[in-house]
Amino acid sequence: MSIAINARFLLANKLEGIGWYSYEILKRWVEQHPEEEFVFFFDRPYAPQFVFGPNVRPVVLGPPARHPILFYLWFEWSLPAAFKKYGCDRFFSPDGFLSLRAKIPTLLVIHDIAWRHFPDLVPWAHRKHYEYFMPKFIAAAQKIATVSDYSKQDILAQFPAAQGKTFYSYNGCHQSYQPLEDLEQKAVRQQYADGQDYFLYLGSIHPRKNMLRLLQAFEDFKAKSNSPILLLVAGRLAWQNDELKSYLDQMQYRSSVRLLGYLPQEELPKVLGAAYALLYLSLFEGFGLPLLEAAAAGVPSLGANSSSMPEVVGAAGLLADPYSVADISDQMQRLVQDKALYDSLKAATAQQASHFSWQQAAEELWTELMALKV
Repeated sequence: MSIAINARFLLANKLEGIGWYSYEILKRWVEQHPEEEFVFFFDRPYAPQFVFGPNVRPVVLGPPARHPILFYLWFEWSLPAAFKKYGCDRFFSPDGFLSLRAKIPTLLVIHDIAWRHFPDLVPWAHRKHYEYFMPKFIAAAQKIATVSDYSKQDILAQFPAAQGKTFYSYNGCHQSYQPLEDLEQKAVRQQYADGQDYFLYLGSIHPRKNMLRLLQAFEDFKAKSNSPILLLVAGRLAWQNDELKSYLDQMQYRSSVRLLGYLPQEELPKVLGAAYALLYLSLFEGFGLPLLEAAAAGVPSLGANSSSMPEVVGAAGLLADPYSVADISDQMQRLVQDKALYDSLKAATAQQASHFSWQQAAEELWTELMALKV
C-alpha cells in the first residue's frame, strides 16, 4: 500500500496550527506503521527532519501553493500525475483541500470553517476559492475529520454532503507542556515579567483573536482591581491593525503590557507554565490549542464561551462572552480575587488535559484511513 500525504505545511522553523497537527499525526503514523509506504508531497524544498523514517518517500511538486491559483494547479494538476507515478491508493490531506481530478479515496481534515462565519477577515481571493471549492471537496471526500464536536456540528449544519462521513478527533498537545517547579516558575517570571505574576495571551495577533477587546478588558480590570499583575502577549502580528496599535499607545496601563513577539518553540512551555492564567478570548476556534496547552502546564485559563472553546477549557478555567469587555474584565477579577476558585481551577487542569492525546488522535485517524474503500 502506498499512502499519499499532503505535507505542504511541514515547514522548518515555521510550524503553526496545521503544521504542528501534520507533524504530530504523521510522525506517529510513520513510526508505528513501518510496513507501509508514505509518499510525502511537499510544494517546496523540504527539511530532512520531516522524513520521519525509511518508509517515507519525500517528493517535491511545484508550484509552491500559497495562492488560490497555485492551490488549483498543485491539487488539480501536479498531484493527480504524481499519484499515478507513485502508485498511491489513498490520500490524507490535513489542510482542508483535496484533488477533485484524481478520484483517489481521501481522508480530508477540515479544522474549522471560520471563513464562513468571518468572511471579511479572509482575503477576497481565498474566500472565493473556499466558497467555490469547499462544497466540492466535502462531496468528494470519502471521510472527513475535524477536531472538536463543535466543528463537526458546524460542518454538518453548513454542508449537507458531510452527513454520514464526518467525525471528530480531538487534538493533543506537545509533551513539553508540563507543570513547572516553583523555582523554575520564579526564574521565568523574573526573566519576562520582572518577577511579577502575569496573564498570558499566546497565539497570532489577528482580528479573529479579539486582541483589542482583551486589551480593553485588561485596562478595565487594572483600573478596578489595582492588581500588579501584568499581561504578556506572545505571538506574531499576522495582521496590520492600526486600531490596535493606536489603543496600545494610549493605554493608561501600557507599562503593564509586554509584547514578546514570536517566541521560539522551546520557550513557549516555560512562558506558559509560569503564567498565572492564560487569556484566550478568540471570537472563533475550531479547537483552541493554547487552552489545552495551558491545562497540560497546570495553568488555569479564561476562554471564550463560544464555538469549541468550552469543550477544551472544561473545568480547568472560566469562560466569558468574547464580545463583552465588561464580562472579560469581570472574569479576570474572579481569577485574581477568588483564591478558592482559582485553586479549584488549577486542581482540575491535569484531569482536563488527560482527555486529549495526539496518540489517540493518530490511532483514530489511522483507523478511518484504513477503512477507506479503495
